[in-house]
Amino acid sequence: MRTAEVLDCLGLFDDDRAPAVDRWLERKLDGISPGIRRAVEAWVHTLLDGGPRSEPRSPHTTWAYLGEIQPVLLEWSSHYDHLREVTREDIIAARDAVTGKQRESRIVALRSLFRHVKKKGQIFRNPTIRVRVPRQTGGVLQALVQEDIDEAIATATTADIRLIVALAAVHAARPKMIRTMQMEDVDLGNRRITVGGHVRPLDDLTHRALLDWLDHRHNRWPNTANPHLLITQKTAVELGPAGKLWTTRATRNLTATLERLRVDRQLEEALTAQTPSTSPWCSASTRRPPSATRTPHGPC
Repeated sequence: MRTAEVLDCLGLFDDDRAPAVDRWLERKLDGISPGIRRAVEAWVHTLLDGGPRSEPRSPHTTWAYLGEIQPVLLEWSSHYDHLREVTREDIIAARDAVTGKQRESRIVALRSLFRHVKKKGQIFRNPTIRVRVPRQTGGVLQALVQEDIDEAIATATTADIRLIVALAAVHAARPKMIRTMQMEDVDLGNRRITVGGHVRPLDDLTHRALLDWLDHRHNRWPNTANPHLLITQKTAVELGPAGKLWTTRATRNLTATLERLRVDRQLEEALTAQTPSTSPWCSASTRRPPSATRTPHGPC
């Protein structure tokens, strides 16, 4: 990619590849009936490029919208040739086929699609009108069990993941805070670290994880100018932060995601403020990580 960028700057690059969005659409819309497919393709391009009186949407939003309703479109394609055949009952059935937050995400994406085709005059009536999603009641936050924490620790097999898990589990850092942290936020000499604008003492676990990562970072990219603490092969030659998916990749499909680890730490601190207890991440007496070879630990 860097070679292509240099050649493009010199006016020597002729990119004759099919656009990436077209290749992605080809995969996503495989098996969908032609009439529905044409409407969806136009909708996706409008989301990405914008249109009259509509601003372009983020590519991530577009990918999420289509990914959410792809199973619905495939199911409709088995007995419909066009979106004008879809009824309100079909929308309700698609909504009720999933639960929780996914129900709301699905209805939002379907509303966007049918508003577009209605605006283009491709349907007579919008079947998503007045289809509601019941308000979700906030769940009670629960602490993670030891098995969930052990599973997250088992994923920490590389220096970058060990540091990411430590920042979430010990310092309650959000994923965005982790990936946007700067090198200047780390003060090894005074054993301090700045997380989300707050200066915190540097515990032994995070200190060792930081030393491992900084050693790897220096050996792997000794000449990088990127000021961010966590960098990847792509961002090492840039100045921006690592991507969200890269940061959350290790725990994405686990019960103990980075967000759950962060909340678990906050709950533990709240309980400690009421009744003295020992942190599960900083003690060998309770909820001890199963092996020091997976991720180093020590007293906070």
